[in-house]
Amino acid sequence: MKWIDIKQMDDAGLKTKVVELRKEVMGLRFQRVTGQVEKTHQFRVARRTIARIKTLLNQRSAVH
Repeated sequence: MKWIDIKQMDDAGLKTKVVELRKEVMGLRFQRVTGQVEKTHQFRVARRTIARIKTLLNQRSAVH
């Protein structure tokens, strides 16, 4: 998910996206344990996207 797309979403949408990404990371962890993970870079992508969203949410809360 690109930064521009993240900035255009509202707070409720961002919070639901964080929940979805956390579920994705959890699923990837289970796949890694069982040896079924194919796209190992998805861990990094998901974690960084979560960090970007949380940063934006913190910035928005500090402004208001």
